[in-house]
Amino acid sequence: MDPSSPLICVLGATGYVGGRLVPRLLSAGFAVRCLVRSPGKLDQQPWKDQVEVVRGDATVRADLDRALEGCEGVYHLVHQMGSAKDFASADRQAAMGVTFAAHAAGVKRIVYLGGLGEVDDDSSRHLASRGEVADILAAGPVPVTTLRAAVIIGSGSASFEMLRHLTEKLPVMTCPQWIETRVQPIAIRDVLRYLIAAMDTRDAEDHDIDIGGPEVMTYRQMMQRYAAVAGLRRRIIVTVPVLTPSLSSHWVNLMTPVPFGLARPLVESLTVDVVVRDGHEQGRDLDPTPCLPYDEAVRLALKRVADHEVETSWREADLAGRSPADPFPGDPDWAGGVLLKDVRSATARAGAEATFRAVTRIGGDRGWPTHQWAWTLRGLLDLAVGGVGLRRGRRDPNSLRPGDALDFWRVESVVPNQLVRLRAEMRLPGDAWLEFRLNPTESGTEIVQRGLLSPRGLLGRVYWWVLLPFHGPIFTTMVNTLAADAEAIQTRLDDGTAVITSTGAPTAPPEVPDGASRTPILDPQPIPEAG
Repeated sequence: MDPSSPLICVLGATGYVGGRLVPRLLSAGFAVRCLVRSPGKLDQQPWKDQVEVVRGDATVRADLDRALEGCEGVYHLVHQMGSAKDFASADRQAAMGVTFAAHAAGVKRIVYLGGLGEVDDDSSRHLASRGEVADILAAGPVPVTTLRAAVIIGSGSASFEMLRHLTEKLPVMTCPQWIETRVQPIAIRDVLRYLIAAMDTRDAEDHDIDIGGPEVMTYRQMMQRYAAVAGLRRRIIVTVPVLTPSLSSHWVNLMTPVPFGLARPLVESLTVDVVVRDGHEQGRDLDPTPCLPYDEAVRLALKRVADHEVETSWREADLAGRSPADPFPGDPDWAGGVLLKDVRSATARAGAEATFRAVTRIGGDRGWPTHQWAWTLRGLLDLAVGGVGLRRGRRDPNSLRPGDALDFWRVESVVPNQLVRLRAEMRLPGDAWLEFRLNPTESGTEIVQRGLLSPRGLLGRVYWWVLLPFHGPIFTTMVNTLAADAEAIQTRLDDGTAVITSTGAPTAPPEVPDGASRTPILDPQPIPEAG
């Protein structure tokens, strides 16, 4: 880190926008500090060693004081939408803490990314909360630039995923009246460009800036134009007056990977026009470069999805918080709390690299190693009670990193050739993990597979004992199948038909039938163009 560079703190560096902003700030010559609750999520980011990481929570004043010390600017990109039951209260607490901590640290500018839409009695809870945060920040003594954006078009954004799945899955659909709401979408690359331009620490004024792409359209038009760019037939869309935002959110949860807790505030924000206001400061006042047209933004996003080059995703946001006092899989038995365990093992006649590769390929489009019908049924049951189900898939078909979503799991820890730990995010009475430890042996590599549950009350214990009879056939077959997969991968390695990436995981060349097509990463890669 260059001591002469302005030090900027990013709150929300593990989020969709923040994860893309950090490398671009570094490229622009800033020194960057990140305040994150789970530093492990950054371990596999190529820019991790170029930033200072502070473990902490943006709602805790002491953590903010440590993170903002010596900083000239701060990006406030933390939103609790979809991850907190009372997201407005959590966002309010964070905003007040940022205001006081920034003033105490001598910060010269706060940049906040809010939402378009008039803040009045008709605003959604989501937009009203964003507006409240902007007001709290602006009321403080530190100059603030608030950027207000509507639907962000980019690979991995929740808004784009909702649009993509609705349009691709439903050639004929009945939709609520909010699809006639006017929207001014903007490409993620333009949002990032404006965010960087807004960090002017020499300016002592507050700014409230609306940013949007060059076109205003209805959500219906967005779906039809998406279909055209994606090469789909024109969609038949019939509006009905009976679908409330709540019912619409359940519908979105059913038809897309976006869970109900995240779908509802997104849907509610579409019940009012979200367009750049006349006579207001606008993005071109920051940077006159024209924004990408909608169709081009969609094309770039689809290319990133098709090439498995999604830089960040809404899936990386935590949907289930944990208390520090909760039992953890790595705790010793005497640490307290109840941790129910199902342990299975198998030995693969394969090296650790091949075995690690077999484990990191599970889930997503490939499915699970055994009893796929059981996993599918569990996903459907989860959807029925408002959970995430299996449809989040995975960011990349061949590699995992901490923070990745993997169907209804979250990747909690990855140690190449040694460990993969997944934390459950499906609805259940307790906290659960699925863990794979790889131990070298004389004959190959032992896979120790552990299913773990920290039950919540009596219901959690009943849940465990009811499912325990199913663990035998499912978990035993799964660990044996993973061992067989590892041996098959080892054979390909020995034959020279697969290569090893810098993370230690082998990946097959494009002609391999299972569809693996990633190029080995041997050198640091340039920052990808956002899309």
